[in-house]
Amino acid sequence: MFGYGFFDEPRWILEQCMENWIDLYPTKMDQFCCGGGGGALVTGYNAERILYGRKKMDQIKATGAKILVVPCHSCHGQINNLKKEYEMDYLEVKYLWELVADCLILE
Repeated sequence: MFGYGFFDEPRWILEQCMENWIDLYPTKMDQFCCGGGGGALVTGYNAERILYGRKKMDQIKATGAKILVVPCHSCHGQINNLKKEYEMDYLEVKYLWELVADCLILE
């Protein structure tokens, strides 16, 4: 195992901010990569990057979610780029910190 996976901590934060959220399947250590990491967003190999993101986009689509919360800058950029390719323009992609900030707004 490479490093330590912080899986429960961000999910705890989600539970504090939202009443009803859906985890992707498979989850935690068995999660699929979005295909945008390791510099793939800027390599110029767009066709490959789009293909590598297919499993992640199918995984997201299966939940029926309209908002996706991600902890990673590469995931944020990749999924926003893939939305049009996979006909998911309705999907709003947020960083975990954005969700927390949204919850802190007092009216």
